[in-house]
Amino acid sequence: MSTWIKSRFLAFDRKVDGALTFFFKHYGKTKFMVAMSKKAQYLGLEKLFLKGPKAFVYFFLFYLVRDTILYIIIPICFAIWVE
Repeated sequence: MSTWIKSRFLAFDRKVDGALTFFFKHYGKTKFMVAMSKKAQYLGLEKLFLKGPKAFVYFFLFYLVRDTILYIIIPICFAIWVE
């Protein structure tokens, strides 16, 4: 049964150009977020902001939303559910 599910998942993943495996591999990050993280690492935050303030703001908003969901909302819902 698990091999059937895995094969179906991989078949669907191939149809969407590997987007699902990328999403799970990078813990909910989009390709934009991964690219911006790499740029932030080798440019530094100040140079990254000066290079493109709009992209910089989107980058932090995406991380803010993702981290809020992952580290605040899901644990609260889980704690309420377990209680």
